[in-house]
Amino acid sequence: MPVYIALLRGINVGGKNMIKMAELKRSFEGMGLRSVQTYIQSGNVLFVSEEEEAALRTRIEQGIEAAFGLKVTVVLRTANELETVAANCPFSAEEIAAAEATCVGECLHVAFLPEQPAPEGVERLTAYQSDNDEFRIAGRDVFLLFRSSIRNSKLAANIHKLGVPATVRNWNTVNKLVALANTIEAGV
Repeated sequence: MPVYIALLRGINVGGKNMIKMAELKRSFEGMGLRSVQTYIQSGNVLFVSEEEEAALRTRIEQGIEAAFGLKVTVVLRTANELETVAANCPFSAEEIAAAEATCVGECLHVAFLPEQPAPEGVERLTAYQSDNDEFRIAGRDVFLLFRSSIRNSKLAANIHKLGVPATVRNWNTVNKLVALANTIEAGV
């Protein structure tokens, strides 16, 4: 049975769209999802379900709106998909080490998209790539490397130019979610 990771966009950011993780967990359990576990306050929920992604995503978004009165984009990945993301970073170890040496905070992030962006969206985002900020796309995932800071990045501020909703997680969070998903899989 697949383990899913739900990545909620825009909750608990800057005091907006506040949802307590214990309440979010109860909401997911109330939707009949099993082995529900949350990770940190930014809206990461792991669970087990046999449903297909598209129907499940719609059901979760509707459930969150009903429970909390918030319209939230939910991006889903299976444990296998997330493990593939973590195992296939397109930036070299040297590029990452160089960025770590100059970046304030985390330098490597992944923007998760519900669908692959159109070529026009990728072209629009390319205008914001610079010596300090780079991106590489692999299907529905956008790898972001910052050499200064994500906070002041024009690339990060314009990820919406892809024309697809995106939710961003730092590399440490991605790897922690993979580890948690593996633990759930082992117990299922």
